Amino acid sequence: MIHPKQKLGTELALGLLLLAATCGFFVFVFSRLRYQWSWAGMAEYSGQLFQGWLVTLGISLGALVVSALLGVLLMIGQRTPFASVRGFTTCYVELIRGTPLLVQLMIGYYVVSNALGLDNKIWIGIFLLSLFSSAYICEILRGGIESVGKEQIESARAVGFNRAQIYRYVIVPQALRRVLPALTGQFVNLVKDSSLLSVLGIEEFTQEVRMANASNYTALEGYLPLAVGYLILTIPISFLARRLERRMTEEV
Repeated sequence: MIHPKQKLGTELALGLLLLAATCGFFVFVFSRLRYQWSWAGMAEYSGQLFQGWLVTLGISLGALVVSALLGVLLMIGQRTPFASVRGFTTCYVELIRGTPLLVQLMIGYYVVSNALGLDNKIWIGIFLLSLFSSAYICEILRGGIESVGKEQIESARAVGFNRAQIYRYVIVPQALRRVLPALTGQFVNLVKDSSLLSVLGIEEFTQEVRMANASNYTALEGYLPLAVGYLILTIPISFLARRLERRMTEEV
């Protein structure tokens, strides 16, 4: 039997090997590319790029927290005994999932926000991103909860568990373990979707790169750091989620 630490070491070695092979492939591709690199002009905008990256980081963290809370509330609304609340949450989820995020951002900012007299672009961006992501989080959580077999719930009731205890000790642990990969993917998508906030004029990472490219008449010099910057944000989310998933699996 392979020891868990040996298995982890083997997986890490294979991962590093694949990473090295991927890096080698891109080095080969770019070495064959007939493109005149000009990094001097982009270096002058390094401060603005880092500031834009920090704005993206703040927006992503805020939207992650708010969307998770809204997703839980929507999931509870879909499972409530009140038909009016279930109907509202169902219509909301289908409306959000059935329309593009770009359209929601344009309508939410240029129509709704202007009508309400709101002008803080960053907070509006966080809220609109949260509204979009919460609909998907709601469906992920609902699917995880409904995947728990009814026989387990009946068994919990038979031993005297009340409704709160059933959710705490039976439903939530199993559902969370099953939906964790999907939630991770949604959180990663949320970070990447924050790049669309540039259409609202928010000077986040993508917008700063566009302005730097326009000022220096460059292209790849800006988009390569852009890709690395988003990887720095998304890779830790995936890593922490896998650690949590492994720990929850070991506790079973």
